[in-house]
Amino acid sequence: MTGRTHDLAAFSAIAYVVATGPLLHMSLATGLVAFTANLIGGLTPDIDQPTAALWHKLPGGTLYSRVVTPFLGGHRFISHSLIGIGLFGLIAHFILQLMSHSLLTNMDIVWWSFMIGYVSHLIMDTFTREGVPWLFPIPWKIGIPPLAFLRIQTGGFFEQFVIFPGLIVLTGYIIYTHYTQVLLFIHSFRH
Repeated sequence: MTGRTHDLAAFSAIAYVVATGPLLHMSLATGLVAFTANLIGGLTPDIDQPTAALWHKLPGGTLYSRVVTPFLGGHRFISHSLIGIGLFGLIAHFILQLMSHSLLTNMDIVWWSFMIGYVSHLIMDTFTREGVPWLFPIPWKIGIPPLAFLRIQTGGFFEQFVIFPGLIVLTGYIIYTHYTQVLLFIHSFRH
């Protein structure tokens, strides 16, 4: 999947959690940082390739990518696995704890938002031709449907004209069907 599809999938996932979960009281700052963390989480698994969208969004990202990517074993390797979820979850938790002294936000909400974005990335990539090595170090790449030729080609017609618009419609549907909950969530920022 392309970066913009992963961004939208991360947003769709967090919209679903906000719309269907219990109402969390948080500051506007926490909401904005959590939204940003969600989008970053949606792009983070691809930091295993130097051309990833996240590297281009970071100051000096191209330089850092040359240092970090060799340690991740190549594209769709450790960062696209259950071990990667745990590893990057721990790293994100550590970084957020360091930042909690300077940012006055609820870092638990921010961390969960990051993780929702991260997992949404892996779920979306499971539908691509390459599949995802969920059970790393076992070298099987799992994909849905099981036959690779039936899966989505990254950046292809189906992703651009079916999946991406479908995510927009899905997000709109989530917000529409849970309008009261979403409205309560937005109003909670006033207090």
